[in-house]
Amino acid sequence: MATLEATSKAVTVSAKGWIVIPATLRHRYHIEPGQKISIVDYGGVLSLVPPLRDPVRDGRGVLAGDTSLTQALLEERRNEREREDR
Repeated sequence: MATLEATSKAVTVSAKGWIVIPATLRHRYHIEPGQKISIVDYGGVLSLVPPLRDPVRDGRGVLAGDTSLTQALLEERRNEREREDR
């Protein structure tokens, strides 16, 4: 599993609003010239977010867990019916 490493690089904003992303970060995140990157405002914190290379594959398993939420809901409903029948 990848570990999170906080990295901070100071950059200067030009008169046109341009910034230069340091080469080490461009290489680490596979950012190529002409590629679009999202700028996300997290309520006072701006983040540059490169697009996912393969969104379907990268997102697979995000909601996976030990138990199915559907199965848990069905089990809870069965338990409620049993309590009502008593």
